[in-house]
Amino acid sequence: MPRARRTARGPLAVLAASVAALAVLVAGCGSGGGSDGKPHGSARPHPTTKPPTFVGIYSPEQGTTVGTGMIISLDFTRDITDRAAVERGVSVTSVPPVEVTGHWFGDRRLDLRPARFWRAGTRVTLHLRLRGVQGAPGVRGTQSKDMSFAIGRDQHSTVDVLAHTMTVVRDGRPLRVLPISAGSDAHTTYNGIMMISEKYAVTRMNGSTVGFGGEYDIPDVPHAMRLTASGTFVHGNYWSPPGVFGTANVSHGCVGLRDVKGGGADTPAGWFYGQSLVGDTVEVVNSPDAVVAPDNGMSGWNLSWPEWTAGSAL
Repeated sequence: MPRARRTARGPLAVLAASVAALAVLVAGCGSGGGSDGKPHGSARPHPTTKPPTFVGIYSPEQGTTVGTGMIISLDFTRDITDRAAVERGVSVTSVPPVEVTGHWFGDRRLDLRPARFWRAGTRVTLHLRLRGVQGAPGVRGTQSKDMSFAIGRDQHSTVDVLAHTMTVVRDGRPLRVLPISAGSDAHTTYNGIMMISEKYAVTRMNGSTVGFGGEYDIPDVPHAMRLTASGTFVHGNYWSPPGVFGTANVSHGCVGLRDVKGGGADTPAGWFYGQSLVGDTVEVVNSPDAVVAPDNGMSGWNLSWPEWTAGSAL
């Protein structure tokens, strides 16, 4: 299934926690102003002299349980020019303790991770002490809060494009080998380590939203898990012949698993969806494509620790 434009380098939208609800990925308008049923405001608006402020929109969410490959991400609502001041206002503690360092991707995005994957069972807390911090001339932060989440079991999967397989390993032991279909020669799949950032029981995939025009529009793609901001997913596929999986690469860059229309719990796609957490990693090997960019989704594990720490402002 489709993978989006060949490159994606901008800041990420907020990552969603694991959900089992319908999602619509096509471009379109929202509900518009006044959709909450409230009046549009006073007939005599009062001028305001409040100075501009910023906040960091963070992921994962409070109280969630995530995979050992989770990268914490902050997406700031304004450009940050004093990165060091803002980064000093952000810290991470954990039980057991581990060193965590930030890496800036542009002026609005700060990601944080340890040198290696988290240990299973770790408790992590993100501390935001940004209230009053000047992120840019005349722009100050407003947040002073803590956000905690848990690291679950340790699961990582490896997609071998040449072998047409995905090997799922849990707590160091092979759990299952699944037949897959990756990107075709015309639309190859990125190599590298990618993190599951969103889960959708059913979603719509439309080629026009990711640079493929009208090549496809599938309203009910089952068991979809986002790997990159540019549109790479692991997802169920009910429209390709069963014999494709394990033998041929026919997608637009996604990793396809055999499924049935509506999504089957006992299909390979249904099984993998049920076994996966946001924060689990999927590594693609033996693809003719390049390694995914570290800012395309939560793909920062493709940077070595020296490369990662070089992106800190401290």
